[in-house]
Amino acid sequence: MPSSEIEQLSIDTIRTLSMDAVQKANAGHPGTAMALAPLAYLLYTEVLRHNPANPHWPDRDRFVLSAGHACVLQYATLHLTGYNLSLEELKRFRQWQSATPGHPEFRHTEGVEVTTGPLGQGFANGVGMAFAERFLASTFNRPHHDVVDHRIYAICSDGDLMEGVSYESGSIAGTNALGKLVYFYDDNHITIDGTTSISFTEDRHKRFEALGWHVQHVDDANDLDAFREAIANAHEDTDRPSVVIVRSHIGFGAPHAVDTAKAHGNPLGEAEVAATKKAIGWDPDQHFYVPDEVYAHMNQVERGSKLETEWEQRFATWSQAFPDAREQWDAAWAGKIGPWTPPEFEPGEELATRAAAKEVMQAFKHAVPTMIGGAADLVESTYTEFEGGGLFSARWAGRNIAFGIREHAMGSIVNGIGAHGGCVKPYGSTFLIFSDYMRPAVRLSALMGLPVVWVWTHDSVGLGEDGPTHQPVETYAALRAIPNLWFVRPADANETAEAWRVALERTDGPVALALSRQKAPTLDREELAPASLVARGAYTLWESSSSPDLILIATGTEVGLALQAGRRLAGDGTAVRVVSMPCWELFEQQPHDYRDEVLPPDVGARLSIEPGVELGWKRWVGDRGDSISLEHFGASAPGATVLEQFGYNVDNVVARAAALLERVA
Repeated sequence: MPSSEIEQLSIDTIRTLSMDAVQKANAGHPGTAMALAPLAYLLYTEVLRHNPANPHWPDRDRFVLSAGHACVLQYATLHLTGYNLSLEELKRFRQWQSATPGHPEFRHTEGVEVTTGPLGQGFANGVGMAFAERFLASTFNRPHHDVVDHRIYAICSDGDLMEGVSYESGSIAGTNALGKLVYFYDDNHITIDGTTSISFTEDRHKRFEALGWHVQHVDDANDLDAFREAIANAHEDTDRPSVVIVRSHIGFGAPHAVDTAKAHGNPLGEAEVAATKKAIGWDPDQHFYVPDEVYAHMNQVERGSKLETEWEQRFATWSQAFPDAREQWDAAWAGKIGPWTPPEFEPGEELATRAAAKEVMQAFKHAVPTMIGGAADLVESTYTEFEGGGLFSARWAGRNIAFGIREHAMGSIVNGIGAHGGCVKPYGSTFLIFSDYMRPAVRLSALMGLPVVWVWTHDSVGLGEDGPTHQPVETYAALRAIPNLWFVRPADANETAEAWRVALERTDGPVALALSRQKAPTLDREELAPASLVARGAYTLWESSSSPDLILIATGTEVGLALQAGRRLAGDGTAVRVVSMPCWELFEQQPHDYRDEVLPPDVGARLSIEPGVELGWKRWVGDRGDSISLEHFGASAPGATVLEQFGYNVDNVVARAAALLERVA
């Protein structure tokens, strides 16, 4: 139990602020905040190495509220401990343009390390942060000079543990012995629909033990000394991630709402708020009240500044002793990419874009020495690894992470690595169709503006024999629908190199590379536009006339097909332009004049060629244009046969183009 009056007063202040904020907004989740106020108080005032005056210093501890619906708990605590989050912002909880949105948002509220809300994501993000901490410590620490030494703490809920991504990422954390993780599982027995007994009865203790975690219990969420002991034990066990199972009572302190589902996701109501305040000896008519002594007691600026100063002194000594490492550190934390030269691919060379990407990765690997990532048990197929970079394991912090067949966890872990900082451009890789498994993480990478890279191979029906289960006909459109995600489908080896350049240089969001299994001819750039124009999203690759009557627009390996068909049509007297359009999103960002130059508005005969659904292509072909697309699933056969049978051949493109010209004439 709290050992002093000021501790109890501080905890009760967190509770009352949380109740008041939710009540004023008439929306939110007060119950968990009331239950876990003691834990939040202890973490932010005693445990976390953090500095409210500088929430971004590199060696701070990270805190992840995976139970993002309980964000008012974090907001109240951030305010009380001295972060730049005013009481007025608590009063504006969940309101337009407030700093206190309905779930924590990365780069929106100081002190929030990652966007959470979709349950399970924060759990896996924290695992990613632990990967980053381990790798950076291995990279930069020297004997007697530790400049990376921090922990990742998280609060997770029943809902987090019900989501499969928590199992996936928990398994990876145990396998890799990520001992800097300390998680608190809020075992309050309540769900929105009632109690956990109706849907969640497994033995969570044994589950975490089976995953290789150190498991402890705190039987009363109000027992600060029990928390202190559990945290000390977790710190001592550096060979295993730790979870503390906390028995709490949702809505603690509310006379009528405690231990009810209503306390989870609804305001308590004015009467219950007043009754709760009265029960703890507060004035029920006072709202958003903070005693001066609580501000004085909980403010962490002095303590945090001292912690940061101590680290800065160690860092200065390390910098002087290891200037080369310091230079690499500065580049890593600034997200800088060093100089590199892409490989040269000979015209006519038949090469799958995934194979080209493999060569490109080896070419730039030394330019981004802190870039880490891996594949979902598909390195042999996606070709995504840094040769010589070593495999990340319980004993070695290599650059290549074996995620196993866990696409969702892989995506969320990569997001955590990206949000941590210092590991430049982390990446995750699998087959394009399996991006569906990781879509929640991909969406959040775009929402957070994380500079991560998604490398997806086997990008069309051209992958062949694996058949329709593996052929992503609807996937291009689904991914292009995600705001702030750049989806790049390069045409050949040289476009692939430029696509990787685009991915490496972007700083404000994720880039997805869609790469082929089947081989494609490397285009002869002496007679075509340079591949560097990939950075503009679309460009005129070739034309028989600067005043075309027909524009063929293609992405990926179908660009070569469009070029063949265009040349045949030109030989028959048609004025043709062939446009390579690897990235819609980049093209949309170009000046209006450039877009009109590539796709003149007065040319109505536009034909797109892409082995996916037509959805979205009207934007580029216009009302009079047409699309060679797939409005059905694929088939199992050799890739060349599948493409031929579905009309991705020169004869069909020429015939469709001729019919289009006749129709728009």
